Amino acid sequence: MILVTGATGNIGSALLRELHLAGAAPVRGLTRDAARASFPEGVEAVEGDLARADSLKAALAGARSLFLLSGMGAEAEVLAAARQAGVEHVVLVSSITVQTHPHLPAAGQNLAVERLLKDSGMAWTVLRPTQFASNTLWWAPAIREQGVVRAPYADIGLPAIHPADIAAVARAALTEPGHRGRTYVLTGPEPVTARQQVAAIAAVSGREVSFVEISREEAHRQLASLMGDETAAAVLDLMGGDVNDDLLTVHDTVSRLTGSAARPFRQWASDNAAAFR
Repeated sequence: MILVTGATGNIGSALLRELHLAGAAPVRGLTRDAARASFPEGVEAVEGDLARADSLKAALAGARSLFLLSGMGAEAEVLAAARQAGVEHVVLVSSITVQTHPHLPAAGQNLAVERLLKDSGMAWTVLRPTQFASNTLWWAPAIREQGVVRAPYADIGLPAIHPADIAAVARAALTEPGHRGRTYVLTGPEPVTARQQVAAIAAVSGREVSFVEISREEAHRQLASLMGDETAAAVLDLMGGDVNDDLLTVHDTVSRLTGSAARPFRQWASDNAAAFR
């Protein structure tokens, strides 16, 4: 039994499809509302909340493999419950910032979860993806309502990754030998700048979208009102204010582990064009 947590999210939902197409069985998806879950045929929907490890007893019963996203709940308690339930292998989605920006609070939190897993006694595989292509959904309201994106660092390109590629690697790690005790850095196939992302979204959505580069200070004011000063500063560092070679480097991990090339940003934009119309 494979238990996929975050089963309705960008990665979890794609992973359920990957496992279904691969014929992996049985598979169980964790959701807070099983009645509303729309999972592939044969995938069992089970209710639970990662913030409450005591709610996971039914979900973990009989599970031998677990897919888990760092930062989604009470990881120490969840991992302890998984070990007690007999889970043998955990695939954890962490972040590339653990190695590129270890000084950031979120990176420290992800590293702490990685260490908890490695000390748990269960087998482990750690995935460290770079910036998600889906982060550009932040722009969707402004694109729909105003036809404009205002953002800093217009021409700094990061190798953003399609969440479905994270799912594809997770499927390989969960179902194929050779991945236990391994840490994988995941990126898209090429760097893509904010300006190029906006152009791709405009092309696939069939609308005119302009890009206006703003200063870090203006961007910080906007973000800080939503997430606080410290988090806003960290986000802006990762967008381009404090980039380094580790963050900018393209890795071939997706193609090596799945046999398929990593999806370019334009494909993610095409897959999600409706969100910008």
